[in-house]
Amino acid sequence: MATKLFASHSPHIHGGEKTHRIMLDVVLALLPALAVSTYVLGWRVLFITAVAVLSCILFEYLICRLLLKRKSTICDLSAVVTGILLAFNLPAGIPWWIVVIGALVAIGIGKMTFGGLGTNPFNPALTGRIFLLIAYPVEMTDWTTGVPDALSGSTLLANVKYAPELVSSLNFMDMFGGNMNGSMGEICSLALILGGVYLLWRRVITWHIPVSILATMAIFAACVGATYGGAVAYQLPLFHILAGGALLGAIYMATDYSTSPMTHRGMIIYGIGIGALTMIIRLWGAYPEGMSFAIFIMNAATPLINKYLRPKRYGTK
Repeated sequence: MATKLFASHSPHIHGGEKTHRIMLDVVLALLPALAVSTYVLGWRVLFITAVAVLSCILFEYLICRLLLKRKSTICDLSAVVTGILLAFNLPAGIPWWIVVIGALVAIGIGKMTFGGLGTNPFNPALTGRIFLLIAYPVEMTDWTTGVPDALSGSTLLANVKYAPELVSSLNFMDMFGGNMNGSMGEICSLALILGGVYLLWRRVITWHIPVSILATMAIFAACVGATYGGAVAYQLPLFHILAGGALLGAIYMATDYSTSPMTHRGMIIYGIGIGALTMIIRLWGAYPEGMSFAIFIMNAATPLINKYLRPKRYGTK
């Protein structure tokens, strides 16, 4: 035969985008938030981000070359994205050596243990963040690094969790523009939204996961806020969307290709689960923030969602 036919597993149709280009788009989308965070919290933001990125690259290279005995995958920039997202989930004043440990857990356990990019069931940056939160709770909740906010002793979520009446006195424009306390990558909602718009324009992500997460959080918060009455009932949904890691998680972490559902229906169910779990943890859990845990839990549910919502094979009823 002049023509040879080869059988292979799906997918059989590939888009023109390469992993390197997709990851580069994510890095570019995160730059506005990095710039605002550096302006508000100081140059230590760049130091912590550099430590996280370089550590992730180094650990991925060493694991590929020394343990897995294969070509390094650091050129696809996925380790860079993991490092930036890990740093964005940390306070600016955290010791550098804790960042290195978080990078080792993120890459070594969250990613390479399962074979690398595309085979990891959990978001690597979130794996590192959750480990650090459990192992170093004091350092992970130290928010005393130069934040020009009246509630700089702790995050707004922590304050409002124990005093819901404070919601009515908060300045939402400050929260939108970057004048609030929190992890390095979550203090400016506007910068995160601008990056999200860029990712939508580049078709790196779709609207299904971010919108379903944020809409679920808003509806959930409105229902709970209605029990307080007055102005608080109307401001609570906006507060929960702008405060903490809601936008960072919804736009940049829950949309990870490897750990989110494949179908649009699955993405919406996935997003609703994340939004509901986030609010349950925020309002009634032990932690004031629940986005990381919610995404981590729904990452585990992704295979089940894919199983029951996968498209029917052609020719089947």
